[in-house]
Amino acid sequence: MTRTPRRARTARALLAVAGITALTAGLAACGGDSLEKSGGGDSSTKPGQESLVIGSASFTESKVLAEIYAGLLKDAGYSTSIKTVDARELYEPALEKGQIDVVPEYAATLAEFLNKKQNGKDAPPVASADAEATVKALRKLAEPRGLTVLDPGRAVDQNAFAVTAEFAKKHQLKTLSDLGKSQESVKLAAGDECSQRPFCQPGLEKTYGIRVAGIDPLEVGSTQAKQAVKEGKDQLLLTTTTDATLEQFGLVLLEDDKKLQNSDNVLPVVNKEKAGSQKIAEALGRLSRVLTTADLTELNKKVDAERLKPADVAARYLKEKKLLTK
Repeated sequence: MTRTPRRARTARALLAVAGITALTAGLAACGGDSLEKSGGGDSSTKPGQESLVIGSASFTESKVLAEIYAGLLKDAGYSTSIKTVDARELYEPALEKGQIDVVPEYAATLAEFLNKKQNGKDAPPVASADAEATVKALRKLAEPRGLTVLDPGRAVDQNAFAVTAEFAKKHQLKTLSDLGKSQESVKLAAGDECSQRPFCQPGLEKTYGIRVAGIDPLEVGSTQAKQAVKEGKDQLLLTTTTDATLEQFGLVLLEDDKKLQNSDNVLPVVNKEKAGSQKIAEALGRLSRVLTTADLTELNKKVDAERLKPADVAARYLKEKKLLTK
């Protein structure tokens, strides 16, 4: 059940587009055996020292965030270890059971996951472009499950659309509204589900009046998709706001100025019984007050483009932002 970091990141992006998919038989078959220990964190425990398990999904951004969480919690006096888990369908139940204590999450995506889990796959959406309302809805769903949603920060990783810098300059594009007003017909490099998803083709057409000529069914934000847009085979790319490699392909994001996408602010979610203390909230809150979307993009870039290790990138960020007290 192991995916590469890119495929795992793609899966998260698709969840944000789709809202949530039903729990598949394959995932169910994996059960708890898919919880894999990682070498991150500090697994040595001193006498009387509390130990915390931090969960990480298997894409770059989640791995870096988990390492940063580990650094902050170690600084607060905890022993930490990191478990890398392939899919939310697996790590969320582990968080409820206390097999995992803390996990970096995304407000809108988790809200819709829990909404569908509790109310069925056809439940009306609870997430929106309003960050405050989305987090409120998420907390309402999380609390009965023994989960505490800590305060979100400014950093957002949500679906986004990009064009080449040349195409943007030629048609004077800075926003998705500009693209709609230009009446340029575009072929969209995106997952094949895009034609049915409200935050993808239907949303682009209804909200922005963008003329989508067709979908090139490529993996979301993949090298192949970016290359297709760079070469002009396609004109619009579905990716995420923290994609670290756009510049390498001469691509630029168009602003979602009418807030088509839901607010996927980054935030910590903890098991209330094991990690619901004010001390832990304060330690992780130091990151939420500082981390920006631009920071996330740069952190991803250092791993995906510069090939640095997530643990090293996290340690450098903690030092640069002076987030450690010791």
